[in-house]
Amino acid sequence: MLRPLLEREKMRRLMKITISLLFLASLAVAALDSAGAQNKPDTASSRILALENKWNAAYKRGDIATMESLLGADFIITVEDGSTFSKSGYIAHNGDSSLHVEITEMSGLNVRMYVNTAVVTGAYHEKGTSNGKPYEFRGRFTDVWMNINGKWQVIASHYSIPVSQ
Repeated sequence: MLRPLLEREKMRRLMKITISLLFLASLAVAALDSAGAQNKPDTASSRILALENKWNAAYKRGDIATMESLLGADFIITVEDGSTFSKSGYIAHNGDSSLHVEITEMSGLNVRMYVNTAVVTGAYHEKGTSNGKPYEFRGRFTDVWMNINGKWQVIASHYSIPVSQ
């Protein structure tokens, strides 16, 4: 009579240990899933920053093909003097042989991710010549990127010069 009770008690302990181990394993898996989910926005943010840098370098070189691929079909930009350009107008402006960009730097970049949209804010410095006349701008910018059919493209951009300048 004692032997069956001892066997049952062993089985209960074994069940408790098994359930505890399964519970701990599921907690570990949940923690890993959570960590993975937290890294996804960082990965997307890194991708957006890489695209910002690619656009900046293409602008400096006057690389129309790269700019064409990065700008959405309905892209609109507002520049420092308040003028706006569509995609074709912006590309035509950058393809102008009288524009020579010497310096184009971004700093203080911040990316905010919203499902299939990213908003990038930061500061910029640009220096060069336009129509033989030197120019230099320091200001702020906001770029809006959207994932369109699996491809990130910038759809809106706004540049401004602080009032103090």
